[in-house]
Amino acid sequence: MNNRGKIGNIYIGEKPEKPSFSIKYVDNSYDPMENFYMYSYGNWVAHNNIPEDKFMWGADIELIEWNKYILGKILESCAINNDNENAIEKSLGNFYISIMDIKTIENAKFKPVKGIIEKIDGIYNKNDIISISAYLHSIGINVLFSFESSPDERNSSIYAYYLNQGGLSLPNRDYYLEDSFIDIRKHYLQHIKNVFHLYGLNDEQSDQATHNVLNIETDMALKSKKPVDLRDPEKNYNRFEFNNILNEFPGLYFKLYFSETGISNADYIIVGQPEFFYNLGKLIEKYSIEQWKIYLKWKTLNFASPYLYSGAENEFFDFFRKKLLGQEKPEKRWKKAVDIIDNLMGEALGELYVKQEFSEESKRRMDDMVNDLREVFVERINKLTWMGEKTREKALEKFSKFRSKIGFPSKFIDYSSIKIDMNDFFGNVIRCNKFEFEREIKRIGRPVDKELWEMTPQTVNAYFSPTDNEIVFPAGILQPPFFDVTMDDAVNYGAIGGTIAHEMTHGYDDEGRKFDLNGNINDWWTQEDNKAFMEKAKSVIELYNSLEALPGIYVNGELTLGENIADIGGVSIAFEALERRLNKNPEMRKLKDNFTPEQRFFISWAQSWRLIIKDEALKWQIYNDVHSPEKFRAEIPVYVHEKFEDTFKSITKIHDRKFQKINMW
Repeated sequence: MNNRGKIGNIYIGEKPEKPSFSIKYVDNSYDPMENFYMYSYGNWVAHNNIPEDKFMWGADIELIEWNKYILGKILESCAINNDNENAIEKSLGNFYISIMDIKTIENAKFKPVKGIIEKIDGIYNKNDIISISAYLHSIGINVLFSFESSPDERNSSIYAYYLNQGGLSLPNRDYYLEDSFIDIRKHYLQHIKNVFHLYGLNDEQSDQATHNVLNIETDMALKSKKPVDLRDPEKNYNRFEFNNILNEFPGLYFKLYFSETGISNADYIIVGQPEFFYNLGKLIEKYSIEQWKIYLKWKTLNFASPYLYSGAENEFFDFFRKKLLGQEKPEKRWKKAVDIIDNLMGEALGELYVKQEFSEESKRRMDDMVNDLREVFVERINKLTWMGEKTREKALEKFSKFRSKIGFPSKFIDYSSIKIDMNDFFGNVIRCNKFEFEREIKRIGRPVDKELWEMTPQTVNAYFSPTDNEIVFPAGILQPPFFDVTMDDAVNYGAIGGTIAHEMTHGYDDEGRKFDLNGNINDWWTQEDNKAFMEKAKSVIELYNSLEALPGIYVNGELTLGENIADIGGVSIAFEALERRLNKNPEMRKLKDNFTPEQRFFISWAQSWRLIIKDEALKWQIYNDVHSPEKFRAEIPVYVHEKFEDTFKSITKIHDRKFQKINMW
């Protein structure tokens, strides 16, 4: 059966240009010692603009666009050849068709959320608020607070149930409370009013509902922790025995919530921020049932808007993408379809992706690089002058248990139980969320499945898991400009090598160091070594605090500390690994494009962070992201490296260091 008519004449356009490392990006009008990020890729900046459907444009976005094209063609094929006997391919095709069937979506208007709104209208007492909230959680709508099941950070062999602060619609508490976000709050109020007006409320009703929502969310924000305070795993781990939590937070009717969500096999619950939940119980009593109905309706409409007709969809885009981030226009429909399916059935799509795109040669080269970097890291630990023997022994023991995962998982999540209907876009979203919710609930109290991944294989990213003591590199990032089997080792060690070592270092940053070899929060540091670490960390905080990202807006050195430590350590370790490889293979130590291997290493690292970004998006990043802006990621780990001056002394006219040498690992 050919469904091209159902999805319209939407053609996934020409294949985008695949990104790469290039010496042509180097701008020799800049001095590398003075402005290394523009020296490394200034010519790229000069010849690139942010597309209208993006709020930033850079190396990782270029690769994401490349992958998106590949994934889009896979989905289009699944949709057109919908008589495929493969059940998962049929489901992916049906999902794609449901998203591309604009006519059906337009005709439906708000009908897809009618049943949910009717449930909310049926709230009769305060118990019902919790009961409906449990239902909304089960279908992916974030109200009141957030939840997850993940490895217990003090017993990483089993899954535990976590409750955390949540329920806000703006990015974090500061957006409700800080003067610097007054304009955003004004836009937010108008946005809420617009949505309620689209839904059918008159001006007076919409205005009243809008202030109702902002009042409730502001009260939640007052007791929410700042992003920097959420980084401490010890302070955000508060264990309550199952029976005790029912008495600890009486206003939240947790007995009812747990019953409604099917949590019957948990002996205990881990609460991230108890003070938030104490306050939330008071808020349940403070506001009337009618006021809570308005809040829950708002959260439902806000969640649903990207999946509804163009009026709601465009209003959502105007605030959350244009006003908050500076994006001028929405992406093409097929790109939106890729993003949604990638988010909701990502491993099904990823299984098809890796069969088509990932090579054994890439995995072999990555394994070799990981081994090189491991050797350097072990020697670094052995040579640390500020670390005592007792702590060193524990650090080495932890690293001996470290493992890496490359490409794709050994098994994929089975989505075959989800009913995907080509005529029911919003219903497909809800059923996928319900599937994921139930999957997480069922595993509470059970042994952790060490083969599951936290990212899909097509993701352009990587991560370190402190509870698994492992790094994971999906196939999606193992492509140029991060990794290129056709390039010299200097380029690969600079980009992907630095990133691998970055992830390794996370096991020993200010958060990761609090976990032991088994992935449990456990203080294995002596008092003296802990003090020495914090003194070094303080210098990193002070350095990044001094960096001005926008006029009057500086990097938050505490919020970004872990990533900054990992960046600095990653570059240092990868550089040493390259030097060892060059020493073993002296024939490789030669000029290429008139640059030494060491120069190409540093340039490759910087080019992997090349980016142009809207001011709105950069401001969002400063207040929300644990990563420093890419400009500083490109240059600071290079500037503080002990060999940077010598590497570029034949090029630079400046001979005074811009920053002092720093390296913790």
